[in-house]
Order: sequence, then C-alpha cells, then structure tokens
Amino acid sequence: MAADGNKRKRPNILVTGTPGTGKTTTSSALAEATNLRHINIGDLVKEKNLHDGWDDDLQCHVINEDLVCDELEDVMEEGGNIVDYHGCDFFPERWFDLVVVLQTDNTVLYDRLSKRGYEGAKLSNNIECEIFQVLLEEAKDSYSEDIVKALKSDNIDDITRNVSSLTDWIRSWPPTS
Repeated sequence: MAADGNKRKRPNILVTGTPGTGKTTTSSALAEATNLRHINIGDLVKEKNLHDGWDDDLQCHVINEDLVCDELEDVMEEGGNIVDYHGCDFFPERWFDLVVVLQTDNTVLYDRLSKRGYEGAKLSNNIECEIFQVLLEEAKDSYSEDIVKALKSDNIDDITRNVSSLTDWIRSWPPTS
C-alpha cells in the first residue's frame, strides 16, 4: 500500500503497459464497475497542454512530467483514481496502492497497433518494448514489487477477467494486514 494510503478512503491504481495492451479499455470498464475516476494521461496532456511540443518521429506529444504531476497531486491525495498511461516511472510512488501492467502477445499487439496506423519506428519500438517487458521492469524498479501485478490482456475474456479480479481487489481495500 502507498505510504499515505491510510489517509485515503479509496485506492489509487495505475494501469500501465505498452500502447495497444488494453489500458484504456480496462481502465474505463474498471471505473464503471467501481465508481472510481478514470484519468487517461494522454487525454489530460492534450486537454490541459501539459506537454513540451510534438515529436514528429513518434507522432505524439512530449509530455511535461512535472506539469502532469502538479496537475494530479490534489486528486491523487483524495484517492479513488485509476490512472491510465504507458509509462510509470515519473509518478510519485506514494500515489499508488496497486500498479497493473497489462501484457499482450506480440502477434496480437502487432495487429492492434497496425490497425491504429502505427508503422515504422513507432510500431517496432512498441513491439520491442513488449518483447523485452520494458514496462513490467520499469514498474518493478519504480514501485514496491508487492503492489506490481502483471495481467495478460490478449482478448475480451482476459479484459473481463482482469476487471473482475481488480474489482474484487478494490472492494477488499484497504488490506487488513
């Protein structure tokens, strides 16, 4: 549990993973099932201009991590949030009670990203991240391993199962031990 988790009435969960692993789908379904607030960092960055411009090579905004953290500080202290983002190493460790890393079979992921229009370096970089489990290692390096949970996310059955188990976890929070 996060260091200040005992002050919160509801947990904060980070859902991370390579683009295309089902973070937003899982986070949206989980928020609906639990009445927690879903915060999609990519959308927040665009809406509030929390970036330092556009990366032409990767076709995405270059987020300003300090501005994102400043924007989220108060709402994270309140608790009851599901944060959805493909990175995790810049968020304060104290914010999260659970860090979920979604993982997808490379063939499935390749198809999903291709359908989104990913190509070239953007496609190959993301597939390599998944092959080498970059996000799982980043989560384990950034947070206590006992709160990091890797979940398979290849299809709708996996997502449904993940949402169900995470909903059970939320209902039993805070842990008694």
